[in-house]
Amino acid sequence: MSRHALKHPSGFGALVTALAMGLLCVPQAAWAQASSLKDEVKARLERVETALDDWDVPGARRELSGVEQLLPADVEPLKYFQGRVAFEEGRYDDAVALLEGAHIEDKPGSYLRLAKDTRAITREHERAESEHFIFQYPKGKEAVLVPYALETLEGIHRAMKEDLGWTPPGGKIRVEVVSNARELSKVSTLTEKQIGTTGTIAICKFNKLMVTSPKAVARGYDWQDTLAHEYIHLVISQMSRNTVPIWLHEGLAKFLESRWRGKAGLAMTPSTQALLGKRVKADTLIPFEKMHPSIALLPTAEDAATAFAEVFYAIDYVHSVKGTAGLRAIIQELKAGQKDRKAVEAAMGMPFALFEKSWLAHIKKQPFPTELLPREDRVVLKENAKGKVKDDSEKKGREISFGDFQEVTEVPARKFAHLGELLRERNRVKAAAEEYAKAHELVGDKYESVSNKYALALLELRRLDEAERVLRGSLRVHPGSPSTNVHLGRILLYRKDYPKAKTAYLEALASDPFDPEIHLALTRIHGSMGETALAGRARQASALLTGLKAEEVDRVAQQFLQDEGGLSEMNVSGTSDTEAPKEAARPEKPDAGN
Repeated sequence: MSRHALKHPSGFGALVTALAMGLLCVPQAAWAQASSLKDEVKARLERVETALDDWDVPGARRELSGVEQLLPADVEPLKYFQGRVAFEEGRYDDAVALLEGAHIEDKPGSYLRLAKDTRAITREHERAESEHFIFQYPKGKEAVLVPYALETLEGIHRAMKEDLGWTPPGGKIRVEVVSNARELSKVSTLTEKQIGTTGTIAICKFNKLMVTSPKAVARGYDWQDTLAHEYIHLVISQMSRNTVPIWLHEGLAKFLESRWRGKAGLAMTPSTQALLGKRVKADTLIPFEKMHPSIALLPTAEDAATAFAEVFYAIDYVHSVKGTAGLRAIIQELKAGQKDRKAVEAAMGMPFALFEKSWLAHIKKQPFPTELLPREDRVVLKENAKGKVKDDSEKKGREISFGDFQEVTEVPARKFAHLGELLRERNRVKAAAEEYAKAHELVGDKYESVSNKYALALLELRRLDEAERVLRGSLRVHPGSPSTNVHLGRILLYRKDYPKAKTAYLEALASDPFDPEIHLALTRIHGSMGETALAGRARQASALLTGLKAEEVDRVAQQFLQDEGGLSEMNVSGTSDTEAPKEAARPEKPDAGN
């Protein structure tokens, strides 16, 4: 989400009045040329505020330095803008002291409350730095995010320098990780209710990126792509001086967010494509003019998802015709003062009506899935999914759960899947696989739950090739699924296909970085491939998440998946200092289905 969807902290009208009163109350002796000096101070302070609104913090600092030479230090409007700049620069102690000195009211929505809450939440955060970023995170298991986060951020920094020709001025960009929706609300201007309703997980505002820890989300989320997405919002806002409207902002960020890991345009999910295909067929697309002032204000969640898909393909069309030069041209035209339609016309060299017609034709050419798939790209916070989320300390065991098929709307398939789960829980694995097969035959790759439970039963029966086909079919429809990638990774690691296993486990980590199995597997994989430094970071994460001593991690990692039994019964969480991971109890041989 970009800053365009967020409101300003309150109190701007009162501060304008305070500015006027502050200038009038300065002793006459302090003004050598009273009238001209007052005009200069007022103009400079207006430029400070304009620079802050334009996301130009270095420019605001320069203008403010000039004002500091002209005004006594105790003038309240000066302290207010000094506090604003300090807040944008991450100097929260200074920001609080200055805003209090400016007598800003400490109430919800004020900059003073925002600075106080942010200081309280981030005070004990750990800190890691790379060439262009400062990554701040809560003490604890969030430490496993650090190397992957900084790698992602540096990757998108290089890509946006190449694609858009922009690198943020003014030093390293801050990234602050918060623990949950309550904290995200306190460091932003969104309410907890808005965050829960919209599924907002990250925000770009106040010259920084704010992201929620994946531990707060029921099934994890694509946190690395999200970091890249929010950084792109920062680049666009700075580059354009905050003139890009929300539909273009979101289209650009969504289209470009995959650039840290490869080419642009990889972020559209099959479920969203299926929804867009349905709306195209029904001729119920959302006109661009109805996306103003915010996509989030559209009547339904389906309308909003449709609009986001539309703007993704609008940018995809621009890129297909004009390349990155077309994207830059749109941003530069907006910065120069053009309206969005005129900016698109100038960049594309065609009337906007023709652009809309060509864009619609471009959408209709897309290979839409033939059936409407369940949308699983919406973030669900753990507090909104009570009773549906396993506790972090719960062992995986044989990964049996009777609540995993609620999403299956086809009643016969759901009944077959439930029966399969019941049989598998009773160790009647062959019979369970037959029931899962019936469910899978009815729904195909539509549901992750059906595909994964079927694959786990096949793994218990040592039918690895069949299990791999089921898992790869599921990933075609649900790319990035952490559980599916973990199960596929087990097969590939068992076969010692280290490069492909590495890909699968890293795909899982990109959504669920706190699964200890992922890091133990990567410790063994990187070690086997001679990637010493990468093995080291996986070893550290494994030690943190399992409780193993560092010297024990390598022994456990080498034992990992050396036996077929571990393929469907992985249990690596909560391991003690002296024990290797143990498998859950199971029969020595699969049953005959009797």
